[in-house]
Amino acid sequence: MARRLRRKTKATLAREVGVTPTAIGQFEKNLSKPTQGVLARLCLQLGLPREFFGAGRPLALLPASGAHFRSLRSTSAASREQALAYGELCLELVDLVGAYVDLPSVSLPELELPEELTDEAIVEAARLTRAAWGIAPGPVPSVVQALEAHGIIALRLPTETDAAVDAFSTYSGARPLVFLSPTKDDKARSRFDAAHELGHLVLHPDTEPGSKLVEQQAHQFAAEFLMPRDEIVEDLPRRINWPAFHELKRHWGVSLRALVYRAHSLGRLSEASYRRANQQLSVWGHPEPGPLGPAESPQVLGIARQLITDGGYDFEAIMAAGRIAPEVTEAVMDAASTVRPKLQFVV
Repeated sequence: MARRLRRKTKATLAREVGVTPTAIGQFEKNLSKPTQGVLARLCLQLGLPREFFGAGRPLALLPASGAHFRSLRSTSAASREQALAYGELCLELVDLVGAYVDLPSVSLPELELPEELTDEAIVEAARLTRAAWGIAPGPVPSVVQALEAHGIIALRLPTETDAAVDAFSTYSGARPLVFLSPTKDDKARSRFDAAHELGHLVLHPDTEPGSKLVEQQAHQFAAEFLMPRDEIVEDLPRRINWPAFHELKRHWGVSLRALVYRAHSLGRLSEASYRRANQQLSVWGHPEPGPLGPAESPQVLGIARQLITDGGYDFEAIMAAGRIAPEVTEAVMDAASTVRPKLQFVV
């Protein structure tokens, strides 16, 4: 896990600590143990304390074949492995927290989906998910909080994560995980990303990730989940009307690009108008006009930590007993908590 977190190959790490790649492989498979000198060099090169490598529970591995990466083709194997190792670390932390706090139980709708997903099946899946989760007609108040309320752990990826990773989701461990990009401070894009990953969890529990079709299906799910066809279709303009699109953006909490795509896919915008609208959006670039404020932030783990602390327990000591170093704990918790402003004094 430590090696993958630092994006190192076995050969690279072996050179840095003065052993063979085979030796690194044997350490990782628990076939042999490093000497104290080699362990000290491993700690130095991987930037983690000795306690991190102590004996403990077996780690739950997240295979790449069970994770839906938004940009699989442009994401290197090292970047995927780094993100998955971070996910494994988060699962370990969640298990430790769960020993002290009753976290929301996992509640994903159980749907009978056809072997080949049709557009109508995807629309129905999004509608049934909204109904199962008790989401009233209209905009979803908070997509991230809806995920968390139903047992899905949502976090932001660390800032040092390769930007190509973008976002990903997996249910290969004990709980579903949804990771959002740390670089997206736009509320509209953040909401769509979260809904897209929910689409993977609902539609693709056994589907090989990475294909354009699978990503397109998750996009369709997100669009219907955030902007139900029957509720929005009559309000979508039939021509390029940016004031109208901006008003819809503020109401539904989605981007102009998502609205333009929705208007075209529902037959409101012609092919020519859709092309011109996208040309204008490309000129504006990102962030697009009309920001909606900061992105939705995960809260469950932050609240859980506060409950543990209020109960008189030492949160850092609990994490340390589980071999999770303080700096690693803080990185995960920062990515899983509402960002609060810091009070600064000028001397």
